[in-house]
Amino acid sequence: MDAPPHPRDVFTLDGLAPAEATFLDALARGRLHHAWLLTGPEGAGKATLAYRMARRLLGARPDPAFGLLGAAPTDVVSRQVAARSHPDLMVLERETDDGKARKSIPVDEARRLPDFFANSPATSPYRVAIIDAADDLNVNAANAVLKTLEEPPSRGVILLVSHAPGRLLPTIRSRCRRLAVGTPNVEAAAAMVVQRAGLSLADAERLARMAHGAPGRALQLAAAGALKADDDAREILLALPKIDEGALLALADGFRGAEGAARFELLFDRLADQIHAMVVGRAREGDAAGLDGWAGAWERIRRWPGEAEAINLDRADVFWTAIGDLRAVARAAM
Repeated sequence: MDAPPHPRDVFTLDGLAPAEATFLDALARGRLHHAWLLTGPEGAGKATLAYRMARRLLGARPDPAFGLLGAAPTDVVSRQVAARSHPDLMVLERETDDGKARKSIPVDEARRLPDFFANSPATSPYRVAIIDAADDLNVNAANAVLKTLEEPPSRGVILLVSHAPGRLLPTIRSRCRRLAVGTPNVEAAAAMVVQRAGLSLADAERLARMAHGAPGRALQLAAAGALKADDDAREILLALPKIDEGALLALADGFRGAEGAARFELLFDRLADQIHAMVVGRAREGDAAGLDGWAGAWERIRRWPGEAEAINLDRADVFWTAIGDLRAVARAAM
């Protein structure tokens, strides 16, 4: 399955009408804040909302067929935004021009904000900067953004996307108007996945549950192969303490390279999620046998991918260590 489109290329957005109405009310009343912090779970549509807000501020022709903040895809502003060529729009993101993702948004790019806002809008009512996501700013970049927020630009608006606003500098949060973005329920998210990805309802519901109701995240998981990773994790846990060595070797062999790193992280994510669900389910049923051991295993499974990346551990070695740990926990709980 192809990766979901970039938010700048998405013109439909369901379920966020309250957030759009709040922004439009502020714009209509002349009370537009210079900085908006769009918060909510990853994949809930925050970045798509930011681009919809940006198109409206940049003067794109409204199109009610695409919702409250809908813009005509054929409008010149919409085409320029999609082509990343609009003179009054600046975007800070981890993704580079060649599509590769960096570990963070570097300070050099954040330092371009003052010069960008120092100029008057070239063709639009406003100049707009989108930071997707503010969570990805390194420390120096965050401080550079803060300097711009402390001196609000005339006819300028900054839209900051954040999945975890509690991790941002308090001084950044305090200078923004927060716009919370919720997620639809699992059934609604699954319906969106069926419509956009062409998957069966059963598979779409699985992905929606994995994404905790965030449709964008569910589409990302679908493209990343989360259904297979979920199946692999289930087979490993059900077979414990005995597991098909051949199947494990095949999994470990697939952890090489950049794509292998993504498969590695996804498998560990699914293992952790299923272990957590098992622990919660048994606790609710009053079955406490071995729960402390499984809770510890859950913590380690969540931690290992980050440690593997931080100190450049061999992913296959980490995988086999995790399997040995799970086997020991399963035997102790028997």
